[in-house]
Parts: sequence; C-alpha cells; structure tokens
Amino acid sequence: MSTSLGGITLAGPVMVAAGCGGTGRELAGYSGPAGLSAYGAFVTRTLTRDPRPGGPAPRLLESPAGLLHATGLPNPGLDLFLATELPWLVQQGARVVVSVAGRSLGEYARIARRLASAPGVAAIEVNLSAPDAVVAGVLDAREPFHAGGAIAAVLRELPRGLPVLAKLRPDLQRVVETARVARDSGAAAVVVGNALPAAMPDGRPAGLSGPAIGPLALRCVTEVRAALPGLQVVGAGGIATAADARAHLRAGATAVQVGSALLHDPTAAARIVRELADDPAVAATSDPTYDPTPAPTPAPGDRP
Repeated sequence: MSTSLGGITLAGPVMVAAGCGGTGRELAGYSGPAGLSAYGAFVTRTLTRDPRPGGPAPRLLESPAGLLHATGLPNPGLDLFLATELPWLVQQGARVVVSVAGRSLGEYARIARRLASAPGVAAIEVNLSAPDAVVAGVLDAREPFHAGGAIAAVLRELPRGLPVLAKLRPDLQRVVETARVARDSGAAAVVVGNALPAAMPDGRPAGLSGPAIGPLALRCVTEVRAALPGLQVVGAGGIATAADARAHLRAGATAVQVGSALLHDPTAAARIVRELADDPAVAATSDPTYDPTPAPTPAPGDRP
C-alpha cells in the first residue's frame, strides 16, 4: 500500500496528524508490532524556534461531536527537538514530517534553515492554519498572500527534493484560492484541513476538531481536487474510521491524517491502517502506477 506524496514514498496513506501523537513515545505502544513505521508518516507537534509553555488551562474541552482546543502550541523548541525527539523517531523507523510555525516570515526561514541539514526529516509541514494563531503568537496566515510568503520563505532554505506540505484551514470561501497560492509558491501538496476557528466558553480563540468538522473537510478536499487536479491533497478533519479514510481517498486525496480520534482511542490510526490494507480498492489506488481508467473493450475480431 505504498503511496507517493510530494516525491517521497510512504508506507501507506495513513498519517498521524500534528500534535495528536505526542512525541511518538505515547503512541508507539498502540501501533502494533511495526510500531511507528506502520504509518505512512508521523507528523510532529507544531514546533517553533523557541520553547513554548502553551496557553492557560483549560486547553481541551469536549464539544458535541468534537473537541475544543486552545493549546497555544506548546513545544520544546527546535533545538531540543533536534537533539532528543527527532533521533528517537528516526530510530523507531518513523517517516518524520516536521510541523513548523513562526511569528514572521523570517522566523519560518530560520526554522527551515535548521531543519535543512537534520538527518531523518522526510518533509516539512507548514502550519498555516493555527486556529488560535493570535493567542499563540504565530503568523496569522488566513490571507492567501501570507500563506504563499511562508511557503516561499521555507522553500528557499531547503535542499531540492525535500517536500513542503501546506496545512490549510478548511474554509470553503478561501481554501481553493489558498491552495492555488501554496502550489504556485512551491508546496508539493496541501493538507486540508486543520481545526475550524471556534471559541472556548470564556471567549478565548480556539479550534474545533473531530467528527463535527468531517463533512466540511471532505467538501474542501473535493473542491481543491476539482479546481487543482494536478495538486496532491492530504485529507484531514474528523477521520476516525476506515470508512472516513476511504471517503477522502475516493474524493481524490493521496493520503489522510488521523488526529483527534487518537486522543480518545490511541489505536485508531493503527486500526485504520489494518482495515485499509484489507481493502483491495484502496490498495490499488495507493499504487502510484495504478490507472483508474477502464481498459478499452476489444473490437470484434481483435486478438486477445
């Protein structure tokens, strides 16, 4: 079930979404005999140049059919990640996609410069859709122009062949426009999408994830694929079952990311991997050489 995404080969189409697999150590024991190598890729929590303690409590609250979160992007900073977390992930056989965010285009560039020579980084995911960006103190890239600038700033610092994924907000009004700008700025693929903007009960900006946003995320994938057929799309948002993953793959997604489902069932991604592996239709469409066009019917008298 290998899948080609942005020029790199993944073991399969199921990825762990940023922030939902922790450091990887928390998830490894729920991933089956293959551990983290069972997934197409492990996306790290979003990293910033300097350590961040995150926002005030409460950071997570349940909502009907979803999860409210205002985390403030807590992370150990780039230096500590490179020294401790990345080597462990590589040792486990994980295909590591590093999620990054910066306060400015210059900070995005500085982060990319550090990652450019880090062994074991398969791709960079540029987080352009943090729903609590203002509170978190990172670049608010709701405008397509800003998203394109961040992608270009990162790409200028990376060696050729290291793909950049643009993680976009599932915004039906702007998602196609932003995806087009990301593509034109050099993104190898887009991830559609992150949490929807929401609010905590005390009014703090937050994100809404989980099954509640699944249909909207699927609609966004469908529209981006229809408008930009040459651009690879990773479906994300509300994916909790193999049926959810199949829906995104049928809509044209190259891969999917499992996120908030892992917070209440850490076996969810491994289960989806197993169920998709048993599905011949998914296995076929995950083959880069697969051509879904039916073979022509032989004319009468043609030899087989």
